[in-house]
Amino acid sequence: MRQTYKIPGVAHTHAPIPLAARVGNILQSSAIMGKDPATGELPGDPIREVAFTFGNVQALLDAAGLSRDDVLIVEVFLVDGSLRDEVNKHWCEWYPDPDDRPARHTMMHELPFGMSVQLRIQAVFP
Repeated sequence: MRQTYKIPGVAHTHAPIPLAARVGNILQSSAIMGKDPATGELPGDPIREVAFTFGNVQALLDAAGLSRDDVLIVEVFLVDGSLRDEVNKHWCEWYPDPDDRPARHTMMHELPFGMSVQLRIQAVFP
């Protein structure tokens, strides 16, 4: 049986899809964007958008009852490679031990609706 997850203010407004789905002990997210959950809007600043994106991933993990330690892989989609340093800042705050980090893949990709960054995660329930 599938269980789906939503985060208030961070819905996929242009597509009829959940933010994440769980089957068994696996959670797979859709693309998680950097909307401000208080307004439901992109902040208009790519640096703030990266911060909101990581915050929205944390909100998803919280909603699912998971921790960052349960994450297997993070896929990062950026429209501009100059945002990589900002992503790395949050990444290293989340995972300060270089020997205890999930897998990660970063891609430069055109994103819809003026987005600068998206994250996608896969996690395992303990």
